[in-house]
Amino acid sequence: MTTVAGTREEEARKLQITGGSTYIISLPRKWVIRNQLRKGSSLILREEADGSLSLVPSGCAKQEKKEDAFIRVSRKDESNAIVRKAVSAYLVGYSMIHVRAESQQQLSSQQRNALKEFARRFLVGTEIVIDTPGELTLQILLNYPELTVESALRRMSIITSSMHRDAMTSFRELDHQLARSVVDTDTEVDRFNLYIIRQLKLAISNPRIIKEIGLSNARDCLGYRLITKSVERTADHAVSIAENVLLLKKRIYEEALRKIEDMSKIAVSMFDDAIDSLFKRDFNQAETVIEKARDVAKLEAEAIACSEEGGIGENASLRLLIESIRRTAEYASDIAEIVLNLNVESVLE
Repeated sequence: MTTVAGTREEEARKLQITGGSTYIISLPRKWVIRNQLRKGSSLILREEADGSLSLVPSGCAKQEKKEDAFIRVSRKDESNAIVRKAVSAYLVGYSMIHVRAESQQQLSSQQRNALKEFARRFLVGTEIVIDTPGELTLQILLNYPELTVESALRRMSIITSSMHRDAMTSFRELDHQLARSVVDTDTEVDRFNLYIIRQLKLAISNPRIIKEIGLSNARDCLGYRLITKSVERTADHAVSIAENVLLLKKRIYEEALRKIEDMSKIAVSMFDDAIDSLFKRDFNQAETVIEKARDVAKLEAEAIACSEEGGIGENASLRLLIESIRRTAEYASDIAEIVLNLNVESVLE
């Protein structure tokens, strides 16, 4: 067996045949001893995405899944701090999260209610299975094939695009009720965001999960993580548009409105096309999205100039609203650039 500094141990072994049709290969003695294997021990053989084979002792395979996380809580602990710990346990892949009071005390009603409310609103596939004064236990029931990363990102993107359009409708019609609805909808985006991060973290720590969550390789995991972040930030800017609409007391005049709406139409179409290029793995479509960024920059300058020339009041809210539309276009361009990186082989000789 040869060892190179900084690398794993490697050893060449010849494939043999027995019984005329069965191929066999011997296992390294040190590896067998280290894993406490003996004659009759079960091994799991998996074919990886690159065509290689991995050999795992069955006991180790069972341990790959994180089961129980225990969070000890005192009465002095802030509710937000407890929620953050639970979220961290959710994201790294634990399937059971036990929040227990220290020293036979009880969780305060504020602590319990904050955690229950957050779990119900933000943690996909989570059920409260124990709810007593001394313990609150969350169980994550959703399995990988039930909601792949791609499916979750599709839903997240559709909601985000709809939020932007509704925010602009509320701006055009000065509809404060619709604007508030956009703000509330952001919870759905955050739910999918946390779920996707959880799945990608599990895949990075255990590459065998990559196919189960609907991706092809480890590079996809990094790309989807960056894209998910851009989608989440795009939704935040839809919320920002809606929040600035809530600050407006009267409609702006038609020419300025038209400039801002034209800018918005290009920005949201860029976002939709960027996401579409991701799922289609379309390099050229992603390239087209990036080229549209210049149009948004031009329209932004025109919209700002138009609002200033018109002497429109509440300019601060309008400037922030226009900035959020520009940021939507920039995040769409960021997504498209990642799509280029993921699919560059399709345009190489």
